[in-house]
Amino acid sequence: MSAFVHMELATNDPERAKAFYKGLFGWKLTDMKMPDGNVYTMFDTRAGGPGGGIMAKADPSQPTAWLAYVGVKSLNKSMEKAKSLGAMPIIESQTVPNYGSFGIFADPTGAVIALWEPAPRAAQPAPKKKAAKKTAKKKSAKKKK
Repeated sequence: MSAFVHMELATNDPERAKAFYKGLFGWKLTDMKMPDGNVYTMFDTRAGGPGGGIMAKADPSQPTAWLAYVGVKSLNKSMEKAKSLGAMPIIESQTVPNYGSFGIFADPTGAVIALWEPAPRAAQPAPKKKAAKKTAKKKSAKKKK
């Protein structure tokens, strides 16, 4: 996987950010009420790249900034590898029910990035095969020798 899959903006003023990016790029915005009462606004860039979200900062000391998410097959293995290469974990693992799990770390230079492991997709039932129509075959008359 290892490609950018989601971009997220944490800001003190989500409404102003939404107006700005919608006006600048024409992004489609969809507000989602979160279990904690906050609003997470999904955006669709319609450009084939990753979509993302805009939200209020979780902590006032958090900088207003964009955060990029990279898709991985195993969040735990990727976080362990990042730590072995000098990363400092910020969030080891957090689950987003029905969607997946993420981790956030600062790389050895101080840049912050996130990892995303999508939830396994539920097995889809195999499509039912249409019963083949049986056609009555007429036996051809045996040829006389």
